[in-house]
Amino acid sequence: MGDLSTLSIHLLKVEDIPTIAAAFAALGWDKPAEQYKGYLEEQQRGERVALVAWQADEFVGYVTIVWVSSYAPFREATIPEINDFNVLPHARRQGIGSRLMDEAERRIAERSPVVGIRVGLYADYGAAQRMYAKRGYIPDGRGITAHERRVTPGDSVVVDDDLVLWFTKAF
Repeated sequence: MGDLSTLSIHLLKVEDIPTIAAAFAALGWDKPAEQYKGYLEEQQRGERVALVAWQADEFVGYVTIVWVSSYAPFREATIPEINDFNVLPHARRQGIGSRLMDEAERRIAERSPVVGIRVGLYADYGAAQRMYAKRGYIPDGRGITAHERRVTPGDSVVVDDDLVLWFTKAF
C-alpha cells in the first residue's frame, strides 16, 4: 500500500474539472468536462455527491453517490447508489480506492442502512469486482442487466460497460 499521508478527499469543485477531464483524456477515456459539470450541478441540487481524491497536488480518482438510483429496484427501495468510481491506473493498489469507498459509505450510512453499486462483467472490471466482494457487497439476486434492463436466458447482449451485475451492502 502506498503512502496515503498526502491523500485528501473533497467535494468536487468547479476548479477540479479541467484537471479531471485532462487526466482521463490523456488515457484516451471518454470522460469530458461536461460530465463533471453535470455532476457538479447535480451535487449543487443535492442529487449527487462527487468526492475527488488528490495525492499531494495530483488528481488520482473520484467516486460519486446518487441518492436516487436510476435502477428501479434500488430506486423503489430508496437505496442510494455508488455510481462512477475511478482511480487512475498509475494510482491503483495503493489504498486510494478504499479511502474513496470508505468516505462514500460513511456519507451513505448517515442516510441509509443499505448501499447499492453496479459492476461491469468483463475483465477491465476485475479489480472492482474483487474489491466490492472484499468490502462485503453481495449480488442483489436479480441477475444481470444491459442498459438497466434485465437479461433473460436466450437474450443476446453486447458486452460493454452497460452489462452489469448489481450489488448491495447493509451497514
